[in-house]
Amino acid sequence: MARLFCKHGAKDVENAVNMAVSKYGKLDIMVNNAATIDDAKPIILDNDVAEFERVVRVNLIGPFLGTKHAARVMIPARKGSIISIGSVSSSVGGIATHAYTSSKHGIVGLTKNVAAELGKFSIRVNCLSPYFISNESGKGFFKLDDEGFSKVYSNLKGVALTEEDVAQAALFLASDESKYISGHNLAVDGGFTTINPIFGLFSQSSL
Repeated sequence: MARLFCKHGAKDVENAVNMAVSKYGKLDIMVNNAATIDDAKPIILDNDVAEFERVVRVNLIGPFLGTKHAARVMIPARKGSIISIGSVSSSVGGIATHAYTSSKHGIVGLTKNVAAELGKFSIRVNCLSPYFISNESGKGFFKLDDEGFSKVYSNLKGVALTEEDVAQAALFLASDESKYISGHNLAVDGGFTTINPIFGLFSQSSL
């Protein structure tokens, strides 16, 4: 099975797809795992257009290119699975920067639109949106150490999201176990984006 993980520029993506097809004769799975972020500037007036464009170029145009070139070789084969890595910032605001949040929202829109197009070729297109992971990039952006990370809100108490969990979710979307799932944004977030912990019957402020 030919798999490809892409996070490079236009020509790099095209060449990587061509290389995979040349070596394996096909491309079964494309994972668009592009991620960069700008400095945290919560006031939009302080945001620089060049930095906004840089983040969008990596986080959204990168997956667009990966999707485009994967489709180029999957359409003749009439099969394949394309997965783009989103974020909880793909569906809610107020977590990350304006540029990062905009780019990750865009991935969901791209996923749904391309899924609508490629379904007639039996090609599945999905998005995978994880919550905050305690790795160096995440802790660096949020200025958290291990103790600070342990205090980050999670609806699932006693459970921490790991990179392996995200990899397993991607494997599910790539496999035949998800053969009838397309155009979907799979949130691997312990309920973060669907549960309001502040108000209501299960309000954690009252516990």
